[in-house]
Amino acid sequence: MAISGFYPVVCSSDVAAARDFFTEHLGFTLTFEADWYVSLRHPDAAHIELAFVDHRHPTIPEGFRQPARGLLLNLEVPDVDAWYARLAGGAGLPVALELRDEAFGQRHFVVEAPDGVLVDVITPIEPTGEFADQYVS
Repeated sequence: MAISGFYPVVCSSDVAAARDFFTEHLGFTLTFEADWYVSLRHPDAAHIELAFVDHRHPTIPEGFRQPARGLLLNLEVPDVDAWYARLAGGAGLPVALELRDEAFGQRHFVVEAPDGVLVDVITPIEPTGEFADQYVS
């Protein structure tokens, strides 16, 4: 069976704040907007999509109408140091994890987005030691 699209829709307590964060700081553009839902796409690639829905909206099944918790969104970029300077330094976004290299093959940092969503900004680097053998080619 074919899949023609796949993207996360994050349950949000403030759809407008989420929209503003991802458009202002990460360069997403609007593809659809209502007071209860926004759909975003990144201009660098049509397949990079993200949406936010008001967690109280009736399209969310009862019993699940709550804002996202524990969500980590990965954003791969060619120059994580430049992004760190822009987001943590220039924009002053709250940093949850400072810029660092990981033995498993990432140089990254994590910033806080609205609703407690975390955005992990990553540039892949060579993994070291045991991690190099764990990658599937």
